[in-house]
Amino acid sequence: MSSPDGDSYPRKILEYMEGFLVSKTLFTSCELGVFDVLLSAERPLSAEDISQAIGASLDGTQRLLAACTGLQLLHTHQENGQVLYSNTEQASTYLTRSSPSSLHQSIQYSSKTIYLCWHHLTDAVREGRNQYEKAFGVNSKDLFEALYRSEEEMVKFMQLMNSIWNICGKDVVTVFDLSPFKVICDIGGCSGALAKQCTSSYPECTVTIFDLPKVVCTSKEHFVNEADPRISFCEGDFFKDLLPEADLYILARILHDWTDDRCIELLTRVYQACKPGGAVLVVEALLQEDGSGPLTAQLYSLNMLVQTEGRERTAAQYAALLAAAGFTRVHHRLTGKIYDAVLGRKETQHTG
Repeated sequence: MSSPDGDSYPRKILEYMEGFLVSKTLFTSCELGVFDVLLSAERPLSAEDISQAIGASLDGTQRLLAACTGLQLLHTHQENGQVLYSNTEQASTYLTRSSPSSLHQSIQYSSKTIYLCWHHLTDAVREGRNQYEKAFGVNSKDLFEALYRSEEEMVKFMQLMNSIWNICGKDVVTVFDLSPFKVICDIGGCSGALAKQCTSSYPECTVTIFDLPKVVCTSKEHFVNEADPRISFCEGDFFKDLLPEADLYILARILHDWTDDRCIELLTRVYQACKPGGAVLVVEALLQEDGSGPLTAQLYSLNMLVQTEGRERTAAQYAALLAAAGFTRVHHRLTGKIYDAVLGRKETQHTG
């Protein structure tokens, strides 16, 4: 029997069934350090060389390397009847620990945290709530107590954010011209990776990172090695404490963690702190208005279900949240990458 589209072979469905096999092949290769070994060798290596270097069985290593070759993460070379392996350019750039553009930590977070939450996706869909309790035995009543359940987990999450903004950060802070805004507050700015993109793109600006005390402490200990006088930290809870006054507030991957009511609550606090004529920049993966995609944002929305209280939204939905808080002249722009930007303004107050 043929399928409705006339294709008697369910290629896409089979690919989707095998999707987690692809992910775990990538995760394991990074965890074992396959790409790091090949980068440091500076020449193609045999499966035996690699297995010894990563401390793994030869048979298992051969199968893993073959799969990585099929995934176009490795090149193969024939030499004296022996198969040798080397990294592709993308593997060296994004999958090695030492690369400035490395996604290695993001991959480890996906493997050790997100993957375990997704094991309970069926429960999340049925219950309509995140799955930290089942995945890790952690009460998720306080979302960030669950998310930052240990210093190790906090560092992993912050490394994830670092790797994301190293790749996408410049695009989201330059898709609008933010040069008129000299005083910027990055709310929930974590390790400062996006703040660095701001000061790099707009040398005249200063950025205050507003985050929880333990996040600020960890940022200073693990991430802010070379102090930039234009970047400073302010400790606080953005739902409870006074926000620093600024011309521009950045909420990058913040609103998607929360319900609509909580988003309006936070945006109202931002509006009240914002200088007249100032603005808020919301950075998120935007869903298309007709619900057709993009697939990455749709999958991220499912991830918000298993990990947070929130969801991914359309530009119109973010505009409605911003309007409810008082912001006007709301516009959005797509970057062509994962994350896009929505800018809302606080009107200048006129005296009669």
